[in-house]
Amino acid sequence: MIPQDFESWKDCIERQCRIPLTAAFARQRLNVYNNPELPETQQFIRLYGEEHHKRVVDWFSRIALERIR
Repeated sequence: MIPQDFESWKDCIERQCRIPLTAAFARQRLNVYNNPELPETQQFIRLYGEEHHKRVVDWFSRIALERIR
């Protein structure tokens, strides 16, 4: 199942995947997902679609801003 909201996505990453959502991790993922030339970004969009890509970029941006305060 692909998470459709921020809290479900956050739970999936932190609890199920056991990846800490730090500001540094969020910035690293944003560097990838904000570059449409990267094969990883292109594959993500192919697999999950433009709309979900935009949501994930928004969610990582939210984490990056929250965790540096």
